[in-house]
Amino acid sequence: MKTPIKLIFISLLTIIVSFYSCSEIRKESHIPSLLDTALQQAKNNRSELEKVLSYYRLHPADSLKYRAACFLIENMPYYTYYKGERLEQYLTFYSLLRETRGTNITPRAVVDSVYYMYGPFHLDSLQSYKDIETVDSAYLCNNIEWAFKVWYEQPWGKNVSFTDFCEYILPYRIANETLSDWREDIYHKYNHLLDSFRISDIVDKDDPAVAARCLLDSLRKRSKFFTTTVPPELPHVGPEVAQNRTGSCRELSDYVVYVCRALGIPCAIDFMPIHGDGNDGHQWVSFSGRYGDLYYQEFLDALKEVRNSKIYGSSKIKVYRNTFSLNCDMKEEMQKLDSVVVPFFKSPHVIDVTDLYAKSYKKELKIPSKLIYKGKPHSRIAYLCASSRMSWEPVAWTEFDGQNLVFSNIQRGPVMRVATYEQGHLRFWTDPFEVTISNEFHFFTPLDSVQDVTLFSKYPLQSEEKFQNRMLGGTFEVSNDPAFQQKEIIHMIGRKPERLQTVVYLNSVKPYRYIRYVGPEEAHCNVAEITFYAVNDTIPLKGRAMGTPGCYQKDGSHEYPNVFDGNTETSFDCLAASGGWAGLDLGSPKRIGRIVYTPRNYDNYIRPGDEYELFCCIGRDKWDSFGVQISKADTLVYKDVPVNALLLLKNYSRGTQERIFAYENGKQVWK
Repeated sequence: MKTPIKLIFISLLTIIVSFYSCSEIRKESHIPSLLDTALQQAKNNRSELEKVLSYYRLHPADSLKYRAACFLIENMPYYTYYKGERLEQYLTFYSLLRETRGTNITPRAVVDSVYYMYGPFHLDSLQSYKDIETVDSAYLCNNIEWAFKVWYEQPWGKNVSFTDFCEYILPYRIANETLSDWREDIYHKYNHLLDSFRISDIVDKDDPAVAARCLLDSLRKRSKFFTTTVPPELPHVGPEVAQNRTGSCRELSDYVVYVCRALGIPCAIDFMPIHGDGNDGHQWVSFSGRYGDLYYQEFLDALKEVRNSKIYGSSKIKVYRNTFSLNCDMKEEMQKLDSVVVPFFKSPHVIDVTDLYAKSYKKELKIPSKLIYKGKPHSRIAYLCASSRMSWEPVAWTEFDGQNLVFSNIQRGPVMRVATYEQGHLRFWTDPFEVTISNEFHFFTPLDSVQDVTLFSKYPLQSEEKFQNRMLGGTFEVSNDPAFQQKEIIHMIGRKPERLQTVVYLNSVKPYRYIRYVGPEEAHCNVAEITFYAVNDTIPLKGRAMGTPGCYQKDGSHEYPNVFDGNTETSFDCLAASGGWAGLDLGSPKRIGRIVYTPRNYDNYIRPGDEYELFCCIGRDKWDSFGVQISKADTLVYKDVPVNALLLLKNYSRGTQERIFAYENGKQVWK
C-alpha cells in the first residue's frame, strides 16, 4: 500500500478513536457481547475464528481489520448455506439457460426440463451448514485482505466510510449461497474494465457512483440475457453467476454486487417485498454518490438517479435494503412484543429505505379505530399486508393494542390490509383499503347494492400498452398486384385496441386478391393475429402468407406467418422498425367485408373457450365465488356483483397472471 493512502487511514483511525462497537460497550457493562455470543455458537469452530481475531489484534495498524473481523463474526450466526446432489443438479439450470440463448427454447421450458430430469426441488432435502460453525480462518482472512486491498487502492475508496465499507464491500456472501473464494478471481477478470477510468481526467473519478456507472456500462455490454423464470425455492447461485450472467432480477443483482464489491465499489440490494400493483417482489442494486445522492440499476438498464426515474413514482408500500448485519433494534423490539414473528421479519437483515424511493408517502399512517374489526388480538404486533392474488403478504409492522394502529413511512396508493400473525396464520383486522392522493381512506367493503360487470382481462394491461400503441396508425391495404404498386387503403387504425379481438366492418365494393397489414413507423409491425372475412361470410378466408422476412429476435420465433396461424399468443415482431407488413394471397379476388385483429400481447385478455371463475373479497378472510364460466367471446359478464367489492378473476385453462381489481363506472380498475 502506498504511504499517502496509508496516512489517510491512520487519520481515519484518529477520527474514530472514540467510536466503540456495541460488543465493546456491552463487555464493559458485563453484558455478553455480540462477539462473545457468536463465538459461543461457533462450537468446534471457535478456535478458527479466534485465530483471526488474534492475528489482527497483534498490530495497531490492523485495528480496522480487527473491527472488520468482529463485524463479520458477530453476524455469522444468522447465515446458513446448503449442499447436496439435488442442488448441484438444479444449478445446471443457469448453464442450460446460457446455452439456449438465441434459440426457440424458453426459460420456462428449461425449468420444466430440469424438473423432468431431476424431480421436484425442496430446500429441506439438502444438508444445511451454519457459517459460524464452518468458516475457517484462512477463508475469513483472505476475504478481509482482499476487501481492504480494493478499498485502499481505488481512487474513490477515500470517499467510502468504514461503516459503508463493512456493510457494502466487506461481506463474503450475499444470502444463502454456497461459500467459495471469489474475490481474487472476479477482481482479475473485471478490474481491467476500470483501467481507462482510473487514468482518465474525469473530475469526479473519486466518486463511487461515477465509478459504478463506468463499470456498469461495460457489464451491460457483456450481459445479454436475463429472465423472470427460475426454479422456485432455489438458493442463491453464488459467484458462479458472474460466469453465467443469466437468471432473474435476483441473479442480476447478485452478479452486479459480486463484481462491484470485488472492485471496491460499495453497493446494496434494495427491494420491494411486493409491488404495490403486482403480485411479486422486485429487487435491484443501489449506489450512493459522494454527495449523498442515490442511484440504482435494475435488469440491464443504465445507472439512474432514483429521484429522476420511474421507480421513484412506481406503486409500492415499502422498500427495504439488505444489510449483512442484523437489524438488532428491530429484532429486539419485535421480540419484546411477541415471540412469534412472520418469517420475513424473523431475522431482519434489512433497513427501511422507503423514504428514499417514495415520491408520495406518509410518515405516519394511522388506521381509523372505527374501521378495525372488534376483538382482542393474541399478538401485539400488527402487520400491514400487500395483495398477492388472493393472498396477503406482510410488508410492514407496528405495535397493536387492539385499537391503535400507526405504521411509519408508507407510500400512498396501493391496496393494503392489516393482520396479526397467530398460530402460523394471518388474522385480519380491517377490510382491504387504499389511501387516496388526498389522504383519505377508501375501504373495499362490499355494499348491499349490486351491479353487472363486463370483463376484458384477468390482469392489468399496462405492460401491454406499448403493443396496443404500436398498432395506432397501422393500415390495411388491398391490391391485385402482389407488389402492391397499385393499392387501396381500406382501413386505418385510429384507436388503440383494448380487447383481444377488434372487429372492423367494411363496405368493400371491388374484389381484390392480395390483402395486407402495414405497421406504422417505429412499431416493428407488431400484431398477433389477423382474420379476414368475405362479404356476408362467417368463414375466415384462407391464403398463402406473405410478408417482410426477419424478426427482431433473429431466431425465427416472431416471423410474419404467426399472424395467420390462428394463435393469439404468437405474434409478428419485424426486424425492421418501419415498413414491415404481413398479408395473404387469397388465390383469387375476394370482396372483404370484415377484419378481426389482435395486438401482440402477454395472453391476459379473455380468451374464447377458456374456463374462468370470479371471486369477491368478503369479510375477514373469505373470497366468495360468483361462478365458473366458459367464455364464448373475448368478454365475460357476471351479474349481481356487490358494488365497492375487491374482485379477482381466475383462468383455469392457462396462465398464472391475475390481479385484484374494482369495478367502477363500468370498467375494471386494477389495484
